[in-house]
Amino acid sequence: MTPKHPRPLSPHLTIWKWGPHMLVSILHRITGGALTVAGLAILVWWLVALSGDAAGHARFVAAATHPLGMLVLVGLTWAFWQHLFSGLRHLVLDIGAGYELKVNRFWAVMTIAASLFFTALSWAMFMGML
Repeated sequence: MTPKHPRPLSPHLTIWKWGPHMLVSILHRITGGALTVAGLAILVWWLVALSGDAAGHARFVAAATHPLGMLVLVGLTWAFWQHLFSGLRHLVLDIGAGYELKVNRFWAVMTIAASLFFTALSWAMFMGML
């Protein structure tokens, strides 16, 4: 049976103009998943390495200090800060503030800038540069 009036279609992503607020929303979901899966796996591996023998701990340290391991740790640090600042932004949106287009765009860009800044600051402090 064919309806007399076609149902309206929901706008597709190709119709909407991409903006920083859309990117931050998607990054919030991605970073949450990355922190849950990769962050939890690395935390468990580290705890097992601490509770085990010295050889197991040495294997963990060797993997963590390898360039690929450092890249993963820096990425998880960025994911933490991005998820935190994006979550704070969403908290403000949940109370009904910040929906004006310019304000929303500004704070979306600031979450990305703040996450990059605090990632660099965290690693500078960790590496003993500060």
